[in-house]
Amino acid sequence: MTGAKSVLYPLLALLCWVAFFYKCHSLRSGRCDPGLLALLAALFLKGSAFALATPAVSLAVDEYLGISDVTALAIHVLGGVAFSAALLVVLLFWAHPPEQAWPRAQWRLGIAAIMMLAMLSLWIMASSESQERSAHFLLQNVHRPVVAAYSLIYVGALLVALVEIARLCWRYAEVAGEPWLRRGLRLTAVGAVVYSVNFVSRASAVVSVQFGLHPLEWELVTVLGAGIGIPLVVGGLTMPSWGPRLSTLNTWWNNYRTYRSLSPLWLAMHQELPEIVLHSPASVMVNLNYRLYRRTIEIRDGQIALRPYMSPETAMRTAELGEEAGLTGNDLRAVVEAAQLKAALRAKMNGAPVPASGASTGHPVPSEPYGGDDLVSEAVWLSQIARAFAHSPVVAASVNGRCSSS
Repeated sequence: MTGAKSVLYPLLALLCWVAFFYKCHSLRSGRCDPGLLALLAALFLKGSAFALATPAVSLAVDEYLGISDVTALAIHVLGGVAFSAALLVVLLFWAHPPEQAWPRAQWRLGIAAIMMLAMLSLWIMASSESQERSAHFLLQNVHRPVVAAYSLIYVGALLVALVEIARLCWRYAEVAGEPWLRRGLRLTAVGAVVYSVNFVSRASAVVSVQFGLHPLEWELVTVLGAGIGIPLVVGGLTMPSWGPRLSTLNTWWNNYRTYRSLSPLWLAMHQELPEIVLHSPASVMVNLNYRLYRRTIEIRDGQIALRPYMSPETAMRTAELGEEAGLTGNDLRAVVEAAQLKAALRAKMNGAPVPASGASTGHPVPSEPYGGDDLVSEAVWLSQIARAFAHSPVVAASVNGRCSSS
């Protein structure tokens, strides 16, 4: 497992430190937020613990300080008990106003301090009994009563804290109003449960050695628990900050796709009706929302300009063909409007306005442009027409049929 830890633990340390520096920008607001400070402390402590847990680093630190297994104590105290206590403080300040959160946080911090003092005392006793360094302090010494007691305090504190973190996260997620906060809390809860597998494995070591088993044989469980659980916890805790940016990016991408999908219809109108275009085409990356708005308005202006060339017979024929093809609802309406526009553009190109017809059938023939209630829904509807305009075989058959009969 040394090779896996040498690769995974530096990556986990880097993840925690990246999240730490990412959240540091929130300090610029000048407001002292205890929840934010606790989160920064948790991320920094866990990142430092993973850095120390890297086999080459822990060996170098122990040799430099001349104290065997001092890095093991630092990893367990700082990256274990102190880290989990800081997370509990974060959740308390997220869920309650400061005057209610402080009393609840204080007794949790007090219990964590007692646990750390007990672990320090037991570690000093264990070190006094043996000066030999262990590559795996807990697993190689758990047969010794003092280390077994140290291990039980450590894993007991972590298991209780992680279960409490998972419980609070899931409970607070039920009442969280902000979607990304709700998702982040649930992700943190899942991460805490996965990470707790590490400490179940550590607790089992205390019993298994009594039956002659070797806990190092299933150390892979610990590595996987950390490798999966910690990214989920870190991602969940920071999700309220970066999650909304994903929503913004998703909105931009959807608008970009809509803008591009309007191109076939807009270009056809632009060619025959250049007067509808306010600005010449430019990079879509520059003010996409404005360009989507302009493209939507210009297509609607083109529809109005093409009304004298629209044929009711085209609409009726397209409706018949669409129904034969199994189209209904807005799908049928889209091909009808697309066929009318394509036929009207051809009629304008030939310079022949189409006379109105009094014919009437039971097919849906829209007399006014159909659309949405806002820019987004309007653009989405026009993009459906544009796709039918460019690709629908029903539209092609209807327009070609009209042309052939004329």
